[in-house]
Amino acid sequence: MKLENYEVHLPNYSIGDEIYGKIGPVCESYGKKVLVIGGPKALAAAYDKIERYVKQTNLTIIGKEFYGENCTYATVEKLRQMPLYQQADMVFGVGGGKALDTVKCLCIEDDKPVFAFPTIASNCAACTSVSIMYNEDGTFLRPHFFVRPVMHSFIDTEIIAKAPSRYMWAGIGDTYAKYYEATISSRGERLEHFTALGVAVSSMCRDPLIEYGRRAFEDHKKGLCTYDVEQVVLAIVVTTGIASIFLTKDYTPDYNSGLAHAVFYALTSCPVIEERHLHGEVVGFGVLLALLADGQYEEFEKIYRLNRSIGLPVSLEEIEITESQWQKCAERIPDMSDVAHYPYRVTKEMLEGAMEYLKEKVRKDSEED
Repeated sequence: MKLENYEVHLPNYSIGDEIYGKIGPVCESYGKKVLVIGGPKALAAAYDKIERYVKQTNLTIIGKEFYGENCTYATVEKLRQMPLYQQADMVFGVGGGKALDTVKCLCIEDDKPVFAFPTIASNCAACTSVSIMYNEDGTFLRPHFFVRPVMHSFIDTEIIAKAPSRYMWAGIGDTYAKYYEATISSRGERLEHFTALGVAVSSMCRDPLIEYGRRAFEDHKKGLCTYDVEQVVLAIVVTTGIASIFLTKDYTPDYNSGLAHAVFYALTSCPVIEERHLHGEVVGFGVLLALLADGQYEEFEKIYRLNRSIGLPVSLEEIEITESQWQKCAERIPDMSDVAHYPYRVTKEMLEGAMEYLKEKVRKDSEED
């Protein structure tokens, strides 16, 4: 068996409520001219603080630009043609997943230094080496992988604590999914070292959320930056990013997805999902079905209790999906790429059985309430 040559670049990050004070020591060796790119809300939340700390360094901000509306190749190319981008020594990407994925696709492809300033804790875009690309109509296109993540991620917990709580709420659902999907998709296999490491790391995508998730969400709703909030932010932004880097290589099976994400992508055929619900919210619902289909009833109870305690969905009604819509999606899921590398074939009958169990669980709990 031929051994592959591969390289792994792990994310560098700083976290804290005054972590922008590290901008100078981290960034000055890459040049002087900084272009800041982000979403309107993200820049409103973070730009003044970034500017204040940059003024204490040898760096100069030469411009502030909105990234666009979606992470598309056309958006990336439009930014690439800007004179300010050509002049900049580095780019500060500010915002959530789509803004950060856009600047990653822009800069990493050009080998231009890029730094992440996440303003919400909804996903691992600030620390992983992939951008999720969309079509011009806003539908999912494909993942775009890179050899490395951003140079450094500055995770300001004060800014994240003041962001809308629904983003952390959804981030919790997307994060614990990483553990279950990685452990199921890798089950029974002899794994490469980096894949085995990714599976091992993925336990930290679940454990802190079960321990701190409910309290962290309550604190976040109050705008507090507590220990519980920080532990959940680290799980969502950092741990998931590290796990993703180890779990995804071009020449290996995809251990980075699974049934929970297949449920989400199938349901995006229903307009209400894209219009009114967040990615991690729906993935968190999909995890319940994945655990039931896999026969992991004890783990199902843990996630079911966590979902109910913070309001993540446990029923089709909570994501505004009808029974007929679900039936159509259930027919598509077994043939989706997300479950192509599973230790067994996912069937429509499995999905129907899992859904019936979940419905009965919700019904009994509603009667007890």
